[in-house]
Amino acid sequence: MSYQLTIEPLGQTLEIEDDQTILDAALRAGIWLPHACCHGLCATCKVQVREGDVDHGDASPFALMDFERDEGKTLACCARPQSDIVIEADIDEEPDAEVIPVRDFGGTVTRVESLTPTIKAVFIRLEEPMHFQAGQYVNLSIPLPGGTITRAFSLANPPSSGNEVELNIRIVPGGAGTGWIHESLTAGCRLTLAGPYGRFFVRKSAEQPMLFMAGGSGLSSPRSMIVDLLEGGVTQPITLVYGQRSRNELYYHEQFLELAGRHPNFRYVPALSHEPEDSDWDGFRGFVHEAARACFDGDFRGQKAYLCGPPLMIDACITTLMQGRLYERDIYNEKFISAADAQQARSPLFRNI
Repeated sequence: MSYQLTIEPLGQTLEIEDDQTILDAALRAGIWLPHACCHGLCATCKVQVREGDVDHGDASPFALMDFERDEGKTLACCARPQSDIVIEADIDEEPDAEVIPVRDFGGTVTRVESLTPTIKAVFIRLEEPMHFQAGQYVNLSIPLPGGTITRAFSLANPPSSGNEVELNIRIVPGGAGTGWIHESLTAGCRLTLAGPYGRFFVRKSAEQPMLFMAGGSGLSSPRSMIVDLLEGGVTQPITLVYGQRSRNELYYHEQFLELAGRHPNFRYVPALSHEPEDSDWDGFRGFVHEAARACFDGDFRGQKAYLCGPPLMIDACITTLMQGRLYERDIYNEKFISAADAQQARSPLFRNI
């Protein structure tokens, strides 16, 4: 059975199935609603139900309190319709955002490569090309013996790569999904994924210098964005500060060195935080935020900053950028987080980061 979902202030009406969440219906119609954890825990996707009835699903009583339910609020990632409904959502206008409906894709793994001792690159040839903005991510369905689970991974390839997508996947200790990918996934396996998702993309219309700060497997989105920018002939200065613990964990290092050699407007700054003191590493030793502070002499004014990496790295980078007089309107962070991380999700009041 299906119902009518109207989204205000857009005034747009679409069809929604009775077992479909408000968020899924909106994204598949190409309508972006604010969201983060997708597990009913962080409250980023809270909307006001103006007309109709919904089932609140698995919404946490802390993210959606009883008095809010009484006031007609719900979480779009959990709520399912029980009648035709009208909701009001806080939707920001983004001139650089493309309207790309979320779709399901099937594909075949062409190869699995070890990038570091803990990160593998998975290449999937899709049955048809996926249109996306550099910086977005997909939800990958992982077939496990006990049932299929879904995990989110950033697209590491630029949009120009045709119908082959690349996912850089770090193994999570005890993680069933990443464990299967690292130990069992091989070329020839059939997989399905949905996308593109996310509001992490370059604000090209700003025509300002860009600073990318990444750590660990958080390099995926910045790599896609930077390659896309350079392919497009962008002339604004681009700086990538990328951090890992040691040299054997620093992947795509040679590619970025080569890009920096070919493009005068691109600067690459690798930083190692735990490299042995007696090694031959002659690059920066320390953390990403420390390397960025050194590169810019502590002054980040005029930059657009894009952050992607572990939560502790993100927090340290935000602090450093703000100390260097760069503030919320010019700082952007990838939004998707796991169910385990969702309890620590940053308040939706702090929109960009």
